[in-house]
Amino acid sequence: MNAAADRSDARMGSRVPLRDHVATSIRRYLGDLDGCEDSADLYNIALRELEIPLFIEVLRHCEGNQSRAATLLGIHRATLRKKLRDYGLA
Repeated sequence: MNAAADRSDARMGSRVPLRDHVATSIRRYLGDLDGCEDSADLYNIALRELEIPLFIEVLRHCEGNQSRAATLLGIHRATLRKKLRDYGLA
């Protein structure tokens, strides 16, 4: 691990990093497939399943202000608006 990761871990205290929650969910999902590889588009499925609740919660946190939400997410407002339309959230 590098120094930045060590500082990040120290700041988080006893909180479990988001990546650990994601890894657990992916392992569970793959286990639920039970050997069936019909989900050949796992990257896009995972991205969609992460982005939808991410956008909803960030927008809720920003009281619906898309400019603030885009800034918090580190993306351009137009990109956020497009993704919200694509997901039927706008």
